[in-house]
Amino acid sequence: MSRLHPQFNLSRRSLFKFGAGAIGTGVLTAGLSSNLLAAEKTPVKDDITPDKALQELLDGNDRFVKAKRRNPNQTRSRLVEVAKGQKPFASVLGCADSRVPSEIVFDQGLGDLFVCRVAGNIATSEEIGSLEFGSLVLGSKVIMVVGHEKCGAVDAAIKGAQVPGQIGSLLQAIKPSVESSKGEPGDKLENACKANILAQVEKLKSSSVLSELIKAEKLKIVGGYYDLDTGRISLVS
Repeated sequence: MSRLHPQFNLSRRSLFKFGAGAIGTGVLTAGLSSNLLAAEKTPVKDDITPDKALQELLDGNDRFVKAKRRNPNQTRSRLVEVAKGQKPFASVLGCADSRVPSEIVFDQGLGDLFVCRVAGNIATSEEIGSLEFGSLVLGSKVIMVVGHEKCGAVDAAIKGAQVPGQIGSLLQAIKPSVESSKGEPGDKLENACKANILAQVEKLKSSSVLSELIKAEKLKIVGGYYDLDTGRISLVS
């Protein structure tokens, strides 16, 4: 997560306490943006709806697949502009895999995407908190959980690999999806990857902050599956 602006002096606990109160009274981000984040005024895709934000992601990926990237918002002037504040239109919870860089595969630029990446694209408490911040405070209109073909973390969970250090915590988080996808027709690894994407989508939707934004039609959460061979991201449901 980017460094908070100097004017943003509240503690993390105070931020989410305020956010929860805002949700309870129905004002959501209005109170935060007007009273706390006066510096976050960068006009990036103003008034975009969750549906339009999702379509912007899909259109960008289509350009990437067809080798027609526009490479938007990557100029020096854009760098200077977003240094004053950020207002990403979309968030991505993606795998840490080096072959799936969000800004490239969605053909976006500086300040467009709020990205969290972790092996297996799992929604940990830290990832959820970050995405709550990206949506409630920064105004992201869509969150896409992006898993991918031949995910090594999912494959290791399927095989019950014995791993050192903290790697095992990732596999434990994926195992329920491996179990739920057993017996489905087709490729076992692909099925588990897609089941894991959907499980993380549901986990994000269970967040009190994100669920209230969804109810207020200020946010959409979806899953996407990335094909390593074509670069295409298809929605998973």
